[in-house]
Amino acid sequence: MSDWLGLTGRRVLVAGGGGTIGRALVNGFATAGATVAVTDVNDEAMAGLDQQTAVRHAADLSEAGAARAAVSAVRGALGGLDVFVHCVGINDRRPIEDYHASDWERIVAVNLTSAFHTATEAAVGMREQRNGRIVFFSSVAGRSGHKYHGPYAATKGAINQLMRVIAHEYAEHGVTANAVAPGYMDTTLTRSYLAANPDKRAALIDLIPAGRFGTLPEVVDPVLFLCSPHASFITGQVLYIDGGRTIV
Repeated sequence: MSDWLGLTGRRVLVAGGGGTIGRALVNGFATAGATVAVTDVNDEAMAGLDQQTAVRHAADLSEAGAARAAVSAVRGALGGLDVFVHCVGINDRRPIEDYHASDWERIVAVNLTSAFHTATEAAVGMREQRNGRIVFFSSVAGRSGHKYHGPYAATKGAINQLMRVIAHEYAEHGVTANAVAPGYMDTTLTRSYLAANPDKRAALIDLIPAGRFGTLPEVVDPVLFLCSPHASFITGQVLYIDGGRTIV
């Protein structure tokens, strides 16, 4: 297979690699020739990834110490870390007045606290080797004021700003930081929501100029590019992968 992306041998960590998009990322990096590690909440979440991964590390990334220790452990096991992808997130759609304090704290911890501590640990190691790629998973909800997304939207908007600060602080060290912001995708989160609200499918598709949900390869391939040598002068950007959702 032609290595036009230049990812062969790159040491990659996918945080949240047990999820729908995470597994697709793991497969994509492995197919591109990278050495892939995964961290997720427990071994059960990472079941079935044995063939595609060199390292699997179970950790609750919503806890600061565990998040940093997970990245450090994977970096040690791989002998370094060239690429870090944060693909961790939960949502709970309801009006803002219906969220309890514990709901807010949980979503912020899983989505944002995990991003801050894992990316910080990854960036420090990349600075020392003067090269690295960091990609966060944001969302169109981080830009637009969708109803019933209060805490989730807040964390995704915050991730965009965190990414920009990291991009600024580490650019001189050869480290890039970017985010991808998928629109409505065929994922477990979307399927669960539509299973409980089947009448919403047509309404969601009507919001997308492309007239359909996105597919996993349509998210994975842009991430692979951002993590490749071809994207060495792209940093601090949010790439919307949404079929035109954010242009209307």
